[in-house]
Amino acid sequence: VSRLTWSVCTHRVINAEKSEFNEDQAACCQISIRKRELGLEEDKEWLILCSTQFLTGYYWALFDGHGGPEAAIIASNYLHYCIKQKLEEVAGAITEACPPMHLSGRCVCDSDPQFVEEKHIHTEDVVVGALENAFQECDEVIGQEMEATNQTGGCTALAALYLQGKLYVANAGDSRAILVLKDTVVPMSCEFTPETERQRLQHLAFLFPKLLDGEFTRFEFPRRLKGDDVGQKVLYRDYFMEGWGYKMVEKADLKYPLVHGHGKQARLLGTLAVSRGLGDHQLKVIDTNIEVKPFLSCIPKVNVFDFALHDIKEDDVLIMATDGLWDVLCNKEVAHMVRSFLAENRTDPHRFSELAKCLACRARGKKRGHQWMLDDSHEASYDDISVFVIPLHNRDEDC
Repeated sequence: VSRLTWSVCTHRVINAEKSEFNEDQAACCQISIRKRELGLEEDKEWLILCSTQFLTGYYWALFDGHGGPEAAIIASNYLHYCIKQKLEEVAGAITEACPPMHLSGRCVCDSDPQFVEEKHIHTEDVVVGALENAFQECDEVIGQEMEATNQTGGCTALAALYLQGKLYVANAGDSRAILVLKDTVVPMSCEFTPETERQRLQHLAFLFPKLLDGEFTRFEFPRRLKGDDVGQKVLYRDYFMEGWGYKMVEKADLKYPLVHGHGKQARLLGTLAVSRGLGDHQLKVIDTNIEVKPFLSCIPKVNVFDFALHDIKEDDVLIMATDGLWDVLCNKEVAHMVRSFLAENRTDPHRFSELAKCLACRARGKKRGHQWMLDDSHEASYDDISVFVIPLHNRDEDC
């Protein structure tokens, strides 16, 4: 536990301790954002006169690798640097009550403030934009590094940033973050899988059919079609459909679907279980020249939580975890464990660290014969499990 990283508590289990291979990575640090004085040339050095020249942010991130740990390792070493850099580029805007039209403060049009107001652009929108840009830059760096070292693979990325009294959670992949408060649970992310992003993926295939190279169909069907289905009207969905319709099956519809499978078995191009993340620049569908990367997005969805609007209690926490935890435990179960454990261990100075361990061990389960099982006799997680437990109370005093 470190004051530098806001009393962050983490626990990691490698493949639920069922093997030695690990693809999860974690990172946390303090980010000092240097503020430029308006009017200084871009190439001049920063004037660091006192502590007020800095904004201080706090950062936590989890990376779940696939196809090897390399992309996750690069991301854990580099994403925070990208975020710091992107925030510094807009520091002049995020320190203002209302972001200026021109970062330099120059006023070309007297109505500029009005135009910004009409677009409802606030400081937090500029921070969100910086996070989105940081993810994109980190993805480019991973691509360059992996190509230079002739390595392959990618990773999901879940990052949290505390800055100026607000919590920003950026997610690209299937990890998850939730706020467990006294009376409620606040989801701070949503998972990006081939199923949840079906329409975006199908629309891309509609716009650029050559990406499928004649090997896949963009249409979704309840099951893989067979030869006997040709000429029959069957249920289907296309990119513009939330509901289902009926389509006369043609021979081309017998190709493998762009998105196929259900739940954890759903795959993009029969290859990946996620639709957003970092890396995978060299990934191709097996035995083809079809690149998966055009369908993957590295841009995160960012959710914002304003602490000024909430009365944070002593046991309120942020839980961040890779899918190894969420595959077997739902938000409600995790929240119940959090509240019960913290209530029973109020005097333990290491209770947040112990809670992280408790959550990971619960998802890992116990070995019964040749299987690992949960307490309710359901199958336990066989994935890597990484958990952050971040206490929210007295955060400014701890920082």
